Amino acid sequence: MTSQETKEKEILEQSKVIAVVGLSPDTEKPSNIVAQYLIAQGYRIIPVNPSHDSILGQKTYKTLSDIPENIDIVDIFMRADRLLPVVEEAARIKPKCIWLQLGIVNEEAKRLAEENGITFFMDRCIKIEHSKLVAHG
Repeated sequence: MTSQETKEKEILEQSKVIAVVGLSPDTEKPSNIVAQYLIAQGYRIIPVNPSHDSILGQKTYKTLSDIPENIDIVDIFMRADRLLPVVEEAARIKPKCIWLQLGIVNEEAKRLAEENGITFFMDRCIKIEHSKLVAHG
């Protein structure tokens, strides 16, 4: 197991609440498929999507700052060129981890998170990593 995988496993095992930024109500979309998987694994999912009131039966918040509880992981499904303001906001609420899904890479966001003492993963699918490291690991 690599040191990154060890850190991912630790975070996934210690976390309970995951805010999913950009969660789509469309059950065919990767964000929805991943969120359904995480719910099935016992995580509490908090959708962040300004266009909907509820997704997957959960109250949806317009921004991370609107969520009235502590967040362990901020899982982001957004284009890399649009996510910096979300990472800046996430840095203010201090989750254990900010996780960018597969195909999403932003070095500036990584630097910002790490400067704020927040573990940062990018270009990694939380569902794939959980399945590999926790569910079957």
